[in-house]
Amino acid sequence: MFTRIFGKPKQEANALTTLDKLNETLEMLEKKEKVLQKKAAAEVEKAKEFTKAKNKRAAIQCLKRKRLYEQQIEQLGNFQLRIHDQMILLEGAKATTETVDALRTGAAAMKAMQKATNIDDVDKTMDEINEQTENMKQIQEALATPIGAAADFDEDELEAELEELEGAELEEQLLQPATTAPAAPVQVPAGRLPVRAAPQKRTAEDDELAALQAEMAL
Repeated sequence: MFTRIFGKPKQEANALTTLDKLNETLEMLEKKEKVLQKKAAAEVEKAKEFTKAKNKRAAIQCLKRKRLYEQQIEQLGNFQLRIHDQMILLEGAKATTETVDALRTGAAAMKAMQKATNIDDVDKTMDEINEQTENMKQIQEALATPIGAAADFDEDELEAELEELEGAELEEQLLQPATTAPAAPVQVPAGRLPVRAAPQKRTAEDDELAALQAEMAL
């Protein structure tokens, strides 16, 4: 266990050191390749000058050196390709190792969590919760049950009494006399008011008739 813990940083350091070394080698090869390319180009220019001067042998020597430089350039290109392949493989292996380590850490954490909460503890806890819930339900039902004189009341009798009260109230409402609404005043159009009969003047005969009726009443 301790070897794994203390060995992991060392492995990562070795991988990073190797990648740095490969990068340095790659940069060195690229610089050499540029130098050889310049030398090959220079030999081509020399060969052109010797050709103009009709110095065929010297021109051929320049072309031979150019080909040697080109072979070295090709070889350096192959070296660079191999280093690139090695860097890609190393980076892939490093990513794989980190992924496996992360998965291993996650699995260990999950195992520790499962060990801390086994199935027996979970079942026991759920049983305790269900028992407490049932006890609380019984307590609430006990508190809601009527006690004393209220427990002796018959619900059916109370409902029958309530129905009698409702029937009596309905019957009382039916027996009450209907109230008549006051007659609305008759609207008489303006200018059409009823004409009162003018009082007639009393005659002498009327006076005599009234006196006779008074005497008869005595």
